[in-house]
Amino acid sequence: MKQTSNLLLTLVFVLAGVTPTLAETTLEKIARTGTLAVGTRTGSPPFAYVDKQNEWVGFSIDLVEQLILPAVAKKVGKPVKLEKKESTPPTRIPLLTSNAVDMIAETMTDTRSRRESVDFSLTFFVTGAQFLVKKGSAIKNIKDIAGKRVAAQQGSTNAKIIRERVPTAQLREFPDQPAAFQALVQRQVDAYTNDGIQLAGLKAKAPNPRDWEIVGDFYSYEPYGMALRKGDSDFRTAVNNGLMEGIDSGRFFEIYEKWFGPKGEVPYPMSPDVKKFMVYQAVPK
Repeated sequence: MKQTSNLLLTLVFVLAGVTPTLAETTLEKIARTGTLAVGTRTGSPPFAYVDKQNEWVGFSIDLVEQLILPAVAKKVGKPVKLEKKESTPPTRIPLLTSNAVDMIAETMTDTRSRRESVDFSLTFFVTGAQFLVKKGSAIKNIKDIAGKRVAAQQGSTNAKIIRERVPTAQLREFPDQPAAFQALVQRQVDAYTNDGIQLAGLKAKAPNPRDWEIVGDFYSYEPYGMALRKGDSDFRTAVNNGLMEGIDSGRFFEIYEKWFGPKGEVPYPMSPDVKKFMVYQAVPK
């Protein structure tokens, strides 16, 4: 009976001129279009932002252009161009799961809960959450935000942790970093919480950097990875191969130095332990 039903279904498709097709993989899509579509930020220096020359630049973008894109092009056997689309914490997973982009390349923390929806590449950056406050603020650490107005980005791990650890804090969520910082400037909030490196980038690009200070020990562990569609192992392998080749050759660390070295956009030296961790991720060929 089951065989008869399947035969009839196939006959219906043939008569209708319809051929059943399997879902297209990310690499097949890239091979067909010749384009790798990436979701990234416009206001998150030095990872991804639009600079004064109106160029979309940053550490995450350099990793994609210089390490991942060549690996993907090699895998599909043809030149591939990069297409950048804006993503924010609330939109990045929907952009990925709807096939609007093939990868999220910004400041997305790899978490167990997010792994239920998406996959992640190797970790390419490690930081932790802190607070940006007006210089001289009484807020010095996470325990000081009880009862205070605290800005965070919608959908961020920082907002989730603040809710859990300091439920008396008056958490206010904003769609992106510029909006959260503007609320701090206008004194609508007493502090803005985000990953320390993002706060450092924000402070460095502020009109008056000396008016602001980053306070508190890390209250979270934030490993950044490139977010990928769930279960697309071939594409994930290609992305990871690009990152591992960059680590092996030293190019990854050159790009890091460009953005975070002493003369970089935001000086943020890589600790010996983090460098060792990065090297250990690059498995032998």
